[in-house]
Amino acid sequence: VQLQAFGGGLVQTGGSLRLSCTTSRRTSSNNGMGWFRQAPGKEREFVAAIDWNGSSTYYAPSVKGRFTISRDRAKNTVYLQMNSLKTEDTAVYLCAVSRYATGSSQMTPYANWGQGTQVTVSS
Repeated sequence: VQLQAFGGGLVQTGGSLRLSCTTSRRTSSNNGMGWFRQAPGKEREFVAAIDWNGSSTYYAPSVKGRFTISRDRAKNTVYLQMNSLKTEDTAVYLCAVSRYATGSSQMTPYANWGQGTQVTVSS
């Protein structure tokens, strides 16, 4: 499964961005998907995840209420709407497909990872 994330860019504090991640296989529509991020010098961290049918979503405490994950199974695409961005949101954002139907905040369930897209929030 190949994943392509895009939609990153440079935005000011308080601004918004919408990330998209498209997968190459229709079978990923039956899998949970997640977004993670990695800032320079820091470990990769969980951002948000969604179950195969979108019925349940999961968020890191640091983004809850500001970010929204959603998916369009027909388009094999998962989205991350990011509002009220802060400088600490600056990172490379990566999407991943889980081996399972549910999303997860842990990295081990994710079998396939995309290249990532850079998000930079300036003050």
